[in-house]
Amino acid sequence: MSQTNAQQHHRHRHHRKRRLVWPWIVGVLAVIVLLLAAVGVMGFQLYKQAKQVQDHENNAIAMLSKLSSGDAETLANAGDALPQIAQETQRAQDIAHGGLWNTAARMPFVGTDISTVQGMTTTINVIVQDSIPQFVNVLKTLSDAQIANGDDGVNLQPIIDVAEPLKQANVSLQQQVRDYDALPTPGISMIRSAYSKGEKQLNDLADRVDALSNTFQILPALLGNGQQRTYAIMAMTPSEMRSSGGLIGSVGELTTSNGAVHVGDFRSNAEYLAYGAGDHSADMKRVFTEEGPLHMSFDLRDLAVFPNTADSAVAMQSIWNRTPWGQNTPLDGVIMVDPVFLQQLIAINGNVTLPDGTVLTGDNTAEFLMNTVYQKYPESETDALFGVVASQTMKSMFSHMDMGKLYKTGEMLGAMAKGRHFTMYAFDEHIEQGIQSAGFTGQTPNSETDPSVGIYLTEQNPSKMGWYIKREAKIQRVNCDDGDLYHVEFMIHNTMTEDEAKNLPMYITGNNSNNTGKAMEKILFYAPEGGSISNIMQLGGKVDAVKETTIDGVNAYETYVQVNPGQMATFTFDVRVSPKASAPLTIDQTPMGWVDDGITYLDPKCDTK
Repeated sequence: MSQTNAQQHHRHRHHRKRRLVWPWIVGVLAVIVLLLAAVGVMGFQLYKQAKQVQDHENNAIAMLSKLSSGDAETLANAGDALPQIAQETQRAQDIAHGGLWNTAARMPFVGTDISTVQGMTTTINVIVQDSIPQFVNVLKTLSDAQIANGDDGVNLQPIIDVAEPLKQANVSLQQQVRDYDALPTPGISMIRSAYSKGEKQLNDLADRVDALSNTFQILPALLGNGQQRTYAIMAMTPSEMRSSGGLIGSVGELTTSNGAVHVGDFRSNAEYLAYGAGDHSADMKRVFTEEGPLHMSFDLRDLAVFPNTADSAVAMQSIWNRTPWGQNTPLDGVIMVDPVFLQQLIAINGNVTLPDGTVLTGDNTAEFLMNTVYQKYPESETDALFGVVASQTMKSMFSHMDMGKLYKTGEMLGAMAKGRHFTMYAFDEHIEQGIQSAGFTGQTPNSETDPSVGIYLTEQNPSKMGWYIKREAKIQRVNCDDGDLYHVEFMIHNTMTEDEAKNLPMYITGNNSNNTGKAMEKILFYAPEGGSISNIMQLGGKVDAVKETTIDGVNAYETYVQVNPGQMATFTFDVRVSPKASAPLTIDQTPMGWVDDGITYLDPKCDTK
């Protein structure tokens, strides 16, 4: 997936509640206090100063916590409190960079750790003095503006007005996070642990601001600034996995014009089957049709099988243009969404009640659409229900818009794009360039500076097994010289029990009695741009030998694995990233039915970051 440094940087940080608290700095300073008490006469003065630094940071944290515990409106009105917070962080930085501290920073054993704490105080101070005020000004501007344009439209001008200032605030914040990440890794385990906690919280903050900024960059184009645009909304379900998401159950039509939004009815995939296959390359045909074991037809249902959103868009356009409803309505692009995205929308906009009285919420929607619906409703009704939910949630997305809702929606869109729960592509090259830069178009790894491994799964057992397939990954840096080397473990766990395999509907477990309850996965592995994958090994499951191949001019590795109910298959491999890499390795993968990407980052086996 193409992403900016800021955007893909530490994508592994899980989405957390909206808060700007840094209790980790207090823990670090407490450890430093103990260390300094042990270094003699100079240590006595340092001890006193460390306590002062700790007090100033505590005061700043308390005030920041009070601000950040509120909603977007509270943050928009935070300007009066910022000077006092900045005074506290500035004083902490001044003390931590005084003569005694600079001398101690050159001492053996504790010097590196003191330098790191100095860097941490600087980072916090710059964020409070520079990044947060810019961000607060943006929110203040939005709070004073009229965001709604009627009941179902958005006034684009306020978004256009703040897009550039928000981008600059984001640039400032991302730079501070990079500076933090470049600090020397503490040698003492307690300090290293506190540093790591701070790293997680700072990167979580950076990810959320980045997500909001990226959304604001593309919203005017998406909402038809200056002209009418038509997008096909492709509702996909990872319960039957395809590389970019899952089987396409239905497609709706989104029309936008100068902020006005109209969502047409969703048509089930059955209404599209008469109009043939989507355009695809010879390599895609070889990998997904000729090699099997499931022979893809590339009709509408299979259009998320491509790892790149652009290929799905081209295939969708080719089918769309043959349909009676599409022949006279040129597509400007596609939007691909899954149940996790719809669940997040419902959490923002309110519950959805189905015709039979079932209430879908911000907690149960993904499970309902990926599993429950196949247990409680006839097969013939499931796609239509998916369409009903998608239609209602998409219609509510931009209705009755205000600053608070815009803030939540913008942040959510960016976060969902990173996990491939929401992706889009525009056929206008200029617009698509902005969408790609914002990270909203799914792509196989193509950045040397922001390295990622692409791991894309396509279910070969016609079923709805995806809800039961849990994936986990562990990433550990093992070498920091001559291009970073990482070791990756990627695990596929079939959590379906033998009892469930016998008793659940065959529509879920698979309609072939020989494959009931089996996870049958075709997997594509893509190395980072400018890097490589080596030493691929597999444990557990029934697996074909991993083979190297070329898909549309890009080298990849391909395999096929069967995992029986209750069992697990694990792939291990080494990844070397480009010497140009400036961010840690991440994984771009087929989305699952939940927000958590299942990725764990282990402590590096190296002395420098």
